[in-house]
Amino acid sequence: MIAGIPIWVFAAIGLIFFSGVMAFRAMRAERQLENQFIEKEGNIFIERMEAERAARSQHGHAGETQ
Repeated sequence: MIAGIPIWVFAAIGLIFFSGVMAFRAMRAERQLENQFIEKEGNIFIERMEAERAARSQHGHAGETQ
């Protein structure tokens, strides 16, 4: 005992602190994963938009030449 405080109190405080640190790390990792997923999906969407724009552009030019 340190100053009349049982050791299990210090252990409990340490475990609470450790739990908070691990929760913060998990939250940060999840946010990073989510941002990567959003970026990937955004790139796929942009590629589809560009392909559709190119297809419309080709289709529009083909109609003008006829």
